[in-house]
Amino acid sequence: MELPFEQGRRRRIYLMRHAQAAYFDAKGARMPEPHAVPLTPKGREEALAMADWLAPVRFDRAICSGLPRTLETATLVLGGREIALETSPNLEEIRGAGLEERAQLSPSDYAYSMFRAGEPGATFAAGESFAAFRDRVLPAFIDILQDEAWTNLLLVCHGGTNRAILTWFLGLGLDSFGQFEQDSCCLNILDFDQLTGSGIIARRIVRALNMTAQDTAKTGSTYLSMEWLADQHERAKRVKTP
Repeated sequence: MELPFEQGRRRRIYLMRHAQAAYFDAKGARMPEPHAVPLTPKGREEALAMADWLAPVRFDRAICSGLPRTLETATLVLGGREIALETSPNLEEIRGAGLEERAQLSPSDYAYSMFRAGEPGATFAAGESFAAFRDRVLPAFIDILQDEAWTNLLLVCHGGTNRAILTWFLGLGLDSFGQFEQDSCCLNILDFDQLTGSGIIARRIVRALNMTAQDTAKTGSTYLSMEWLADQHERAKRVKTP
């Protein structure tokens, strides 16, 4: 929309986390290639519910990280709109270490790492540091903001990626990462006012955070997403493989 009292316009980002992904097989064993996992049947239901929510929105650009779980989520949410779905690999999730290294972590180390992101040298699951992750994500995100051609953007990323974007958008640091829970297939709505000519972003507005189409009151969301993953990892250690 055009701004009522200044020369400029208000632009909107529909920032989503991908829907529930199949990180574990039917027996509970961890999938060997977490980057390549698809959505679960429940995840597809979540994405279709969000598609109904967002059906009135006229997206003029759509981007995802490119990992299968974001591609599948974004495709379902777009619901047949004639719009190209772009990918931006620098928006991929923060990268943990391999399965053997992760197996050495305590459940607490894994579940609450986001709350320690601001500590010097802090890493996620013995892998990528939070500082390096933020430095990877933010330039890619800012490049998207600087493209003045779009007004309504669908951006489908990951829990960690969204935290990097949300903390920057609100002028916060790494020590705030853990405070922004991102449930599966959640939606955040971010507006920003951009002045004509200079391209300056005059103000940033948070319209909504972590909304979910299937559980609007969060009655089924008591575990944090990372607590759930840590619990599944512990269960996977007990699964016998052939």
